[in-house]
Amino acid sequence: MKIKFGSIVVDARNKIGGHVASKNRFGSYIRTKVTPTNPRTSYQIQSRARLASLSSGFRSLTQSQIKAWNDAARLFQKTDVFGDLKTNTGLQLYVGLNYNLLLTGQSTINTPPMPKQTAVVYVQTLSILKTPNTVRLTLSDDVPAGTIMVVAATPALSAAKNFVRSELRIIGTYDATTSSPVNIYSEYADKYGELGAVGQKIFVEVWFIDIATGIPSGKQQISALIA
Repeated sequence: MKIKFGSIVVDARNKIGGHVASKNRFGSYIRTKVTPTNPRTSYQIQSRARLASLSSGFRSLTQSQIKAWNDAARLFQKTDVFGDLKTNTGLQLYVGLNYNLLLTGQSTINTPPMPKQTAVVYVQTLSILKTPNTVRLTLSDDVPAGTIMVVAATPALSAAKNFVRSELRIIGTYDATTSSPVNIYSEYADKYGELGAVGQKIFVEVWFIDIATGIPSGKQQISALIA
């Protein structure tokens, strides 16, 4: 568990014992930890195999290449849940970027890139219809050249649901030939089957990956009721 101390404890994250600390728009909270089942789906097996292969690939690099990744990691600092800067290791940077490249059908890289902003367009609306079956994303423009758009979605959930994380699953990737609007129903149905009932809610999350470097953009999340 991560806990941030001030004159008193001011924030906490992650798990300890049988409890999980987190935060939402209403403030900090602690809930009972639930251990999920491990269904070992084909996607999970493939994902774990990629991670194992990439970890092995990093160990097979030359010492100068490993040093380059370790040095580059300092350039890819991120903020943690408290807003503090965090530096990953060279291994984590290598695996993260190359995992993104494999996810989008690209070749892996052995030389770390320089940090850059990945081009994005913005999700404007999400429309979900039972008849005809439609899950349509309207974007501010077409998918940018040199990127792949990754789309994750949830199954149909209660309309009262306002926050999701573990429920999201990647359903498809879309290259720069993709124009807006994008009907992702086919990919959604391949993952989850038919849409849920009218009035249920589906969340969709979108981000972009630079196909030369594996550098991802920030994630955009949107939800809509099935109409």
